[in-house]
Parts: sequence; C-alpha cells; structure tokens
Amino acid sequence: MNLSNPNSNIPKPKVGVVGLGFMGSAITQRLLDAGYPTYVWNRTRDKAESLNEQGAIWSESPLVDCSHIVISLYSSQVVEEVLAPWFDLLTPSHLLIDTTTGDPEASVGLAKRIQAKGAEYLEAPISGSSEQTRRGEATVIAAGNPTAFQACRELLPVLGKHIFYVGPSGNAAKMKLVSNLVLGLNRAAVAEGLHFAEALGIELESALQVLLGSGAYSKQMETKGPKMIRGDYAPQARLAQHLKDVHLMLDSASSVGIELPLTNAHRELLERAVSDGFGDLDNSALFASMRKGTT
Repeated sequence: MNLSNPNSNIPKPKVGVVGLGFMGSAITQRLLDAGYPTYVWNRTRDKAESLNEQGAIWSESPLVDCSHIVISLYSSQVVEEVLAPWFDLLTPSHLLIDTTTGDPEASVGLAKRIQAKGAEYLEAPISGSSEQTRRGEATVIAAGNPTAFQACRELLPVLGKHIFYVGPSGNAAKMKLVSNLVLGLNRAAVAEGLHFAEALGIELESALQVLLGSGAYSKQMETKGPKMIRGDYAPQARLAQHLKDVHLMLDSASSVGIELPLTNAHRELLERAVSDGFGDLDNSALFASMRKGTT
C-alpha cells in the first residue's frame, strides 16, 4: 500500500506515547524530531523527565489529549492492564498503534474490543533495537484494518525506514515473532562464533572483521558484535525481554503443531544467561554468559 500523502501541509495530529522504555523513548524522540505535538505517559513518571525537557508533554490521560496513541509496552498482558481504565474514553476518533511485541491471539482480541468502541487498532511492532529506531533505521510490521493503515500513512514512516502491511490483526504479531526468531538466532550465532574463535586463540577483533567480510555476515555482527567484544552491555533491548519473546514463539509453534529445535536450544541459552544475572543487560550479553560457562 502507498503511504505517501499529497496533503503534506495538513497540521500534524497530537500523538500520545504510552510506555517510555527504551523503544517508547526512541519513538518519542522520533516524533518530536518530526514536529509532532507529543504527549507521553508511563506508569513511573520519572522516565518522562528527559523527554519533557526535549519538548514532550506529560499527560495523565493520553486518550483525552490525543487522537493517535502509540503503545510501547512489555507484553500483551501489560497492554491490557494499562488500557483497561481508559476503555470508556475510546471514541471513533481514536487510532491506537500498538508497537508491543505481543501474543497474536491477544492482539486479535484487543482489536475486537477497541473496534467495538468505534475506534481503530493497528498492530505495528518494530523490528530493530531502540538505537536503530532512534536513527530511523528500523522496520515496522503493520496489521489491522486497511483504513487504519492508511490513516497512518504519514506517521508510520517516522517510526521506521521500512513499512510492511501484512493483513488482518494478529498477522503483525506473528510476523514479528518470526523476525525475532531469525534475529535472535543470528545474534546467538555471533556470540557462539566469537566464543569459539576466542577459545581457539584468535583475537576477537580480527575474528569479527573476517566474519563481517565473509558469507557468514549478518546485520547482528554489525550491531552486536562490537558490543560483545568491548563488553559493552548497556541495554538497547534487554536479554530477558527476548527470552519473553522466545517463549511466545514456542507457544505459538506448539499451537500449530510444529517444533522449533533451534529456538528451544536458544531458550536454554537465554535462561542460563538470566540465571547468570545478565537478564537486565543488553541481549548481546549472551556472549558474556557463554564465556562465564567456560570459566
């Protein structure tokens, strides 16, 4: 579908951002940079302070202040909990854009309840780290009513460089799990490859350069390889959050009667990393957990 808008002089709508974790904060900064009047809400208000200094406006009730609401929360369950007190505020003028990596079945149910109020709901999970989102390099996977998708024809390109519409509600959540499966396994392969190289006595920087220039290349080598080598685990996306996504993948696979053996092995690696104390660090800390396992 075409996201271009010939009426570029139309005033930008007020946009609310619900959830100010790494991704929600990056989304807010993108909106501010693009000139959107941006209202923010988070369960702990202190997370809004730096964004307020950049021009974001705190809102006690984003659905009162804004017609467009971008949701960026930890899980489908948290989305349900946060939205529950606001359901009576929904009107046909509201469009909720949910960037959460969630449960496909929960997304379908939420879409039905929101649409029953006359409002629109668009799934729009973002593939990419918070830093990639902040730089405008992420990918947005959208699903829902075509009218809701078209209503976001100017807003979605602010959130990501590549926009894909994949059909009715539930499909974006499914596709995000597929994307995260491949991405996570790529990241684990980089960690294990560097761990193997180090054990063989190869200098890590040299190993990474060879991998980047070989047929083994993946984007994760660029984004996470240097963090692994430097031991820089300042979180862009938390390791424990990816483990949450892996559990969703395995549950979804079980519901359609297939096995995901590589993902199951990845789950075990991530669970060990969480047990080792790396859960709140960047997902590249899987490398540190692998190293710890040999000491």
